[in-house]
Amino acid sequence: MRKSLTRMLVVVAVTVVGLMAADIRLGTWKYDAKKSKTTAANPIKSQIDIREALPDGRVQISRSGQFADGTAFKYVFAYKYDGKEYKVKGAPFTMIAVKRIDNNTTSFEASVEPVKGGSKYNMRGQTVVSRDAQTLTQTSRGTDASGKAVESTAVFVRQ
Repeated sequence: MRKSLTRMLVVVAVTVVGLMAADIRLGTWKYDAKKSKTTAANPIKSQIDIREALPDGRVQISRSGQFADGTAFKYVFAYKYDGKEYKVKGAPFTMIAVKRIDNNTTSFEASVEPVKGGSKYNMRGQTVVSRDAQTLTQTSRGTDASGKAVESTAVFVRQ
């Protein structure tokens, strides 16, 4: 009887630790344009993010959507929560660095590598997932590709 109880307690403890360490940002998230706001000249009209864990410990985001002017976008990028820069292709930014602050919050910086005569794009912000893990809010501040100041609060709903 004692062995069974001990085994059961170990299984419960391992399960609880595993659930606490799970990344609540993973899953499919849909942009909520009505709850979001931005000062961008061409704001996002629609967007879907699919966030997946990769075997090497990185998180991969597959992002697709459309801007207000009808221009479609689609790109994939991956990073670890270690604050180091990771290269990105096909996105408005070429580098991203993400750091986990707590289970619900990460900070990020997305930028374009300095290129002679190139973009001035640089965004910093935070991503926060609600306690019930149903809403993801990403706030950012920085400059767009033309160097114009931009602030944004993007709200996503779990699908």
